[in-house]
Amino acid sequence: MASDDRTRAGAVWAAFAHDPRERAHAGLRASDADRDLVTGVLAAAYADGRLDREEHDQRSETAASARTLGELAPLVVDLVPDTATSSELDARATELWRDRRRNALVGFAAPSLICWAIYVAGNGLTLDGYLWPLIVMAATGAHLLRTLTSGPEIRREERRRLEKQQSKALRKRPWRG
Repeated sequence: MASDDRTRAGAVWAAFAHDPRERAHAGLRASDADRDLVTGVLAAAYADGRLDREEHDQRSETAASARTLGELAPLVVDLVPDTATSSELDARATELWRDRRRNALVGFAAPSLICWAIYVAGNGLTLDGYLWPLIVMAATGAHLLRTLTSGPEIRREERRRLEKQQSKALRKRPWRG
């Protein structure tokens, strides 16, 4: 990994074969490349004065003897700005879709109930005449249907937006200094 790439937190976490911060990957065996990556981050932090010699040596020894990815992440997590993991981004995107789905459902049900209550209050329980509440139901129902059927697209777009936001924040806040 090039020295310039190490200056970006996203590049550090992306350089691992599997993100060691994710619980699902913590038990996976660490490779020599993973251990070398952590050793490089520790060396850069020592050179920057963020680690003293004793702490650098201790962490480097732990990295050299680490067997799993879960043992490596704690060694550098306080040295590299944390970025959201893939599963965290997916969870945020899913939560946005759930919020939109809930809002669309309320946006359908509340106006529909109100309109039918007004209709019944004015006309009684007879369904004679112009059933204008159906227009409100059609308009709000179309939005509800569109929201329900576009879940994957909403999640994908939100994931893309979050990744772009995270990338922009990392460019503004380089790992060094």
